Amino acid sequence: MIGPVYVVTDPGAPIPVADQAMAAARGGAWAVQIRDKTMPDTDLARLTEALMEALAPMDVRVFVNDRIEVARSTGADLHIGQGDGEPERARARIAPGALLGLSIETIAQCRRIPSGVDYIGAGPFRATPTKPDAAEPIGSEGLARIVRAAPVPTIAIGGLTARDIPTLKHAGASGMAVVSAVTRAADPEGATRALVDTWRQA
Repeated sequence: MIGPVYVVTDPGAPIPVADQAMAAARGGAWAVQIRDKTMPDTDLARLTEALMEALAPMDVRVFVNDRIEVARSTGADLHIGQGDGEPERARARIAPGALLGLSIETIAQCRRIPSGVDYIGAGPFRATPTKPDAAEPIGSEGLARIVRAAPVPTIAIGGLTARDIPTLKHAGASGMAVVSAVTRAADPEGATRALVDTWRQA
């Protein structure tokens, strides 16, 4: 279910979100997350539906960030943060076959993960400009502690590059989520493929 590379789109990147998602999928990402804090729900739903249709033949999952009702109306997967409502409510609102991810920043949060969550996004591993309001970085030791405590697979996130992959795997992470390493790369498809290959070879 969980692959090595999960790409989160960036509406501020040089290329459109749809193109970011397509490039990531062609490069071997197992999932893409559509994260946009300002796009109206109706527009986000249209984009999500178009990407779900385009990426389905490649067996790439499409996640919506935070927007429970958009995930519900489109059948997309959903990722929520600590301030986005109760995971149990989110699980009940989205499609039965949809995946639910939850952001985790501390061990205390990790110990409160309810049933119905399919994976956690643990971080930030280090500070990142794409999310200036993020919590304090957890680093490799913090990631390892969260992995050991989590009842579900852990995806690391936060300023990650290919150089971090051996450390992430040593900590027990099931995969990595990236933003800038793909969306702001000169060749997003190639950057994704390089991450996937590096993970598999590490």
